[in-house]
Amino acid sequence: MLALPGKKCYMDTDLYSTPKKMESDINTGPMRVLVTGGSGLVGKAIEHVVLQEGGKLEGEEWIFLSTKDADLLDVGQTRAVFEKYRPTHVIHLAAKVGGLFLHMKENMHFLRDNLRINDNVLQTAHEMGVTKVLSCLSSCIFPDKTTYPIDETMIHNGQPHDSNFGYSYAKRMIDVQNRAYFQQFGRRYTAIIPTNVFGPYDNFNIENGHVLSALMNKTYKAKTEGTPVTVCGTGAPRRQFIYSLDLGRLIVWVLREYEEIAPIILSVNEEDEVSIKEAVEMIADALDFKGKIQFDTTLPDGQMKKTASNAKLRRYLPNFTFTPLQEAIKKTCDWFVANYDTART
Repeated sequence: MLALPGKKCYMDTDLYSTPKKMESDINTGPMRVLVTGGSGLVGKAIEHVVLQEGGKLEGEEWIFLSTKDADLLDVGQTRAVFEKYRPTHVIHLAAKVGGLFLHMKENMHFLRDNLRINDNVLQTAHEMGVTKVLSCLSSCIFPDKTTYPIDETMIHNGQPHDSNFGYSYAKRMIDVQNRAYFQQFGRRYTAIIPTNVFGPYDNFNIENGHVLSALMNKTYKAKTEGTPVTVCGTGAPRRQFIYSLDLGRLIVWVLREYEEIAPIILSVNEEDEVSIKEAVEMIADALDFKGKIQFDTTLPDGQMKKTASNAKLRRYLPNFTFTPLQEAIKKTCDWFVANYDTART
């Protein structure tokens, strides 16, 4: 059984002030949860928590959508899938995503597509009386020029990093929309901000995948081909990596217990931040790669650090235990090798 403290968290900032009128449809029966992006990395982790770890309560219905069910860029298809399932709660994970270099090439596409997806989901949820929407943001939304550690109050304090500003601004707008839906309509829509997520069912594509998963694929190929592993950049950038199953457990808690409109960072502790160089060495160890690891310093590093504070999370879940990074990397590498023929590569 998923054992997380049932401690309610209430609003603590003037930015999310009392709404002018309250019209929220309060659901008192079992939840019917619609998960957009349900076939991806985080969606699959939530599905595992709900179905395999006892996260689903009696009478609840959990629906995990994929792109086969609806194109959320299309408001008509979005409306149709909401009418089909009539959710009381929504976990909104769907997004146009990619790796660093794809973001650098297509900032406009990432901006427009994500703005459309998010607006379609949030407005349809509002029109259909959904009790709660939990959207997933990203640590890349924080200002590039800032002080560390970053916390939830700093989202809008400056421009995001140039490399993925389109995606970042689209994600920031979810927080603005959540505040506006609460202020004008009393909707209890909120958001989480995970740090760098990895785990089974990730996109392991070398060009467009997340950094850890792309490096796992690159290292596995280098091992099978007897070639060196070439890492883009210096390996110096530092990141806080969170295992997808840990994030799934926390998301279920947020959906049930977290009552703020203001977002919450879901991250490992600051002292658990590692460099890309350290991470690729852990991957090499997990895959038993004995070859050479080299760094292509002609390629950009991206943002050097994004250290996030999980103090808010720790106030409510002080005893939550994250899977150690080396263990989580080993589990993910084992999954990738076992599922290589079907994994997204």
